[in-house]
Amino acid sequence: MNLTRTQALDWLRSDDLIGLGMEADAMRQRLHPGNVITYQIDRNINYTNVCTEYCSFCAFYRPVGSPEGYVQPLESIFQKIDETLALGGTGILMQGGLHPHLKLDYYEHLLSSIKRRYPQLHLHCLSAPEILNLAEICGLTVREVIARLRDAGLDSIPGAGAEILDDAVRFRIARRKCHTDEWLSVHRTAHQLGLRTTATMMFGVGETAEQRLNHLERIRQLQDETGGFTAFIPWFFQRENTSLGRFVKQEATAVDYLKTLAVSRLYLDNVLNVQASWLTPGHKICQIALRFGANDVGSILIEENVVYAAGCKNTSSEERLRRLIEEAGFRPHKRDTLYRTYFLN
Repeated sequence: MNLTRTQALDWLRSDDLIGLGMEADAMRQRLHPGNVITYQIDRNINYTNVCTEYCSFCAFYRPVGSPEGYVQPLESIFQKIDETLALGGTGILMQGGLHPHLKLDYYEHLLSSIKRRYPQLHLHCLSAPEILNLAEICGLTVREVIARLRDAGLDSIPGAGAEILDDAVRFRIARRKCHTDEWLSVHRTAHQLGLRTTATMMFGVGETAEQRLNHLERIRQLQDETGGFTAFIPWFFQRENTSLGRFVKQEATAVDYLKTLAVSRLYLDNVLNVQASWLTPGHKICQIALRFGANDVGSILIEENVVYAAGCKNTSSEERLRRLIEEAGFRPHKRDTLYRTYFLN
């Protein structure tokens, strides 16, 4: 039976952290028997940092014309992929800013060139805002853009750009960015075209508990409709070096993270995988999160630039993630982007 909105709000406001963790852990065990926690080896590649959105929580972007702006040459991207494969990687997550001068043919050439050279590589690329930007500057529908990207080699779409799916929050922190319904429409269309996607939530930007629940509700509704989300990944805002950081009075705490993760696991009972983050909370909190509903610890993140620019300096390795999982009492299994496991231990 679905957790109701009232129950979810009660849990978010409750002081019974251990009780909430036990409820979420019980659901994890029902959905993922066998005492297994998964992880992935992949790399985040930012093909450009030029962006026209100017989101207040982002320290990574550079405006058009900035001397620090770049578009990665194809050979540089190939070199990064070679390094990823050498470490046992199976995919790349490729995203960038909303570049006003890169048209659809650039992306088709980029994806098809990578696929020809690395046919085994899973391409998990381009957020909903990037796809919406492409549709606008090229005068195409979202469906046409996604279909052409899919035919060029796109395998799945990441959940970036969601932040909080509540338009009051979105207008306050990123007023130029797509609205909630637009973000959802991209993922709905991708699911209809046969592509799986992930869903994310960046919280701790001054939103209310009700607004976090609005986000979870919209994800649950779309998953009921399409079944296309492979995983849900919550993480909290990094304030350093951002303009928004000067106005957010209270940072998210470890307790807040664990409560939000656990409520996400309970509320999104139709999303199979919930990922714990080590990047923003750190490795110890990530380890605890495995008893608060998470069944996955994400990627070793060979390269990560966006959150790093906002002040988060945590790094990891396959050995460290496996040890984190084992020390928490679980068996680590390596997976691919679609959560298929192999190299079983």
